[in-house]
Amino acid sequence: MNFSSQSYKLKNDGRKEKTINMDHFYFIRHGETVWNVENKICGATDIELTARGHEQAIETGKKILEQGITADVILASPLVRAKETARHISEITGIPMEIEPRLKEQNFGRYESTPRDGAEFHEAKKDMASRFGTGESMLHLAQRIYNLIDDIKAGDREVILVAHNGITRMVESYFREMTNEEFSSCGIKNCEIKRYNF
Repeated sequence: MNFSSQSYKLKNDGRKEKTINMDHFYFIRHGETVWNVENKICGATDIELTARGHEQAIETGKKILEQGITADVILASPLVRAKETARHISEITGIPMEIEPRLKEQNFGRYESTPRDGAEFHEAKKDMASRFGTGESMLHLAQRIYNLIDDIKAGDREVILVAHNGITRMVESYFREMTNEEFSSCGIKNCEIKRYNF
């Protein structure tokens, strides 16, 4: 079932045309990975789920059913940890999944595989234009994530996104004022479900 707001715009001939805008979507971070356990930054590196990560994804699918969350589609990052999480959720809920390339985790360049809680990385995330040597800047990430959110808002499908911690930061910044420190510290737990309202 779609939960959306309706508005009207005038066509060229003066007649009213109904437009539909989604008023919310859900975001879920992938399940636990080997590098999450080892406290390493995954970034764009394609790291598998642990056995616990698979279990978390299955439990999340059950939780979606229990909470009565509905959607027309699950959009998943192309990275295996998100794809596998989305697959489990899709199999349990019956909600079809699609791969959405814009949901791929940010490439953190020289910081990939380094400690997630490293002081240098924490500060580096505050530099919006830096590409971390060989990666992707926060500005580039913002472009693709903001465009995706705009597309969801303008669309007519109720959506669940399955993606990554770095994507969470950018989604949060779309919806609220954040200092650079808040942005750098922002995160979400593995398989946490979060609703965003437009």
